[in-house]
Amino acid sequence: MKNSVFSQKIYSFLLTAYRRYLQTPERSLYEAYDAALKIQEIENKHFNGNKIDTDLAMYSNSVMDYFESDLNKLLKIARMRLTEFKASRWFLNEENQKAAEKAGIEYLSLSLVLEKLNFIDQVISKYTIDSEQTTSKALVVRPQNLSANSVISDDKSLLVNTPALPPKISTQDLDKKGKIKRKTDTIGVLPRSILSTISRLQVELDPNSEQEVIQNFRQTQKRTIISIRFILLLIIVPLLTHQIAKSLVVGPILERFRSSEQMQIFLNSEMEEEALVELQRFEEKLKFQNLIIKAPPLLPEQLETEMKNKAIEVAEEFRHESSGAIKNVFADMFAVVAFIWLLLVSKSSIAVLKDFFDNIVYGLSDSAKAFIIILFTDIFVGFHSPHGWEVLLEGVSRHWGLPANRDFIFLFIATFPVILDTIFKYWIFRYLNRISPSAVATYRNMNE
Repeated sequence: MKNSVFSQKIYSFLLTAYRRYLQTPERSLYEAYDAALKIQEIENKHFNGNKIDTDLAMYSNSVMDYFESDLNKLLKIARMRLTEFKASRWFLNEENQKAAEKAGIEYLSLSLVLEKLNFIDQVISKYTIDSEQTTSKALVVRPQNLSANSVISDDKSLLVNTPALPPKISTQDLDKKGKIKRKTDTIGVLPRSILSTISRLQVELDPNSEQEVIQNFRQTQKRTIISIRFILLLIIVPLLTHQIAKSLVVGPILERFRSSEQMQIFLNSEMEEEALVELQRFEEKLKFQNLIIKAPPLLPEQLETEMKNKAIEVAEEFRHESSGAIKNVFADMFAVVAFIWLLLVSKSSIAVLKDFFDNIVYGLSDSAKAFIIILFTDIFVGFHSPHGWEVLLEGVSRHWGLPANRDFIFLFIATFPVILDTIFKYWIFRYLNRISPSAVATYRNMNE
């Protein structure tokens, strides 16, 4: 009985594998067609039906890198599935087709197959690079003559001669045709200021210049709206997630499993000390009021009753604070997850936001850049910054119900601002000094 069940399982597994093998051509064609459809969707949405190319779009480099990565992935899928389609059709013969008909597998009609293949070829052909053109543009390096320092070994060795590597050529050293610019090509007959004035007049007299200006303005406006909306989402979504999770998820669960009688009143010794200090001040306040109004002294029973009521009130207050601290820990986890999820699903918005900040930062004057750098460095790593870090760390520890460890706070203040200061100085020396030397000079003058 067991052998028959086992043989039936093997037979069903082999039958499923064989059916999948027979469906390989149609499955490969569907996947290649789906990849081509996605490429066409990107072209229609973002490039007005044109080819995905930097010359035909008004996007930034980061946005184009995002589109090109998707394009390369989809082209790879389409080409691999076309190769799989051709190979599977070559292996399938008439007997396999008859077996497929017996198994109930229906293939696409010839007209649909040809239509899908034609569509895939039309989409992929836009991005097919002719190998002959690429090889004709390649640099040919001639090997140099053998020198006296060539390595000669015994009879079984070879004479080794390594050709010299060609010098590195940047894109700025190439013209539009891909040829190397020479020194004589960069020097014009007229001064560059006159040529730039003439080119500016040509742009202003061009009838299409107004449309280009409007299009650039619309692109900038769209980028600004997307960036501001994404910044608001980064702020609002975690805050709303925190409040909703705290009120509707964490709060009911905590109140269900921990009743008010069983719940611990104080989470740490600092809360207990605050409660005792508050209760002691209340007792001294009662005695002080009794002395001012010159009333007869309070009886021990009356004083005990007042102190008992106040203790119940203080206990309820700190029990609520302890419960809120526990809720904050789990609600913050939900908020962090929401923030990370928002970053993962908004890669295109992040690229637009990066380009938005780049345009704002690099559009500032040198004095404005120096002012912002000095402002941030004085706030986070300046002389008075330790007081701000101390208040911030105490607030975070109180938010989570943790005791404020003074040793940890002092150690953090002694190390983290120093690390930030080093990073600021390295960024100024490495990047800002190369991008905007005048801003660095203004920063040094203002800092002195």
